[in-house]
Amino acid sequence: MAEKRIIRTDRAPAPFQGAPYNQAVVYGDLVYVAGQVGIDPATSQVVEGGIEEQTERVMQNITAILEEAGSSTANLLRCGIFLSDFEDFSKVNEIYGRHVGPEPPARATVQVSYLPSGVLVEIDAIAHL
Repeated sequence: MAEKRIIRTDRAPAPFQGAPYNQAVVYGDLVYVAGQVGIDPATSQVVEGGIEEQTERVMQNITAILEEAGSSTANLLRCGIFLSDFEDFSKVNEIYGRHVGPEPPARATVQVSYLPSGVLVEIDAIAHL
């Protein structure tokens, strides 16, 4: 039977305000990455700039977590993208596309009414090892 393994890395932000969740959990050969926002792990602050800078930071955080788990963005199976403004879709899509490569995962993208700390985008992910 598979065991749950908790993933933590200093290369991505710690759980938001001490909330009861982990950056990721590995179970079997799957990695479940918690929603990531544009927080710089070195400063614990939202990165300066707009949607492009935040999306880039989100993808860097996801990459770091996947690498810590022994996976990569090439192994992504599904992502969920949550936007505070759907007008940002094309900008997010362009940056996200660079990170997920030529065989992107399945995905859902939705606009939400609120994201923590006033961030503009949050992305969660499932990948395999």
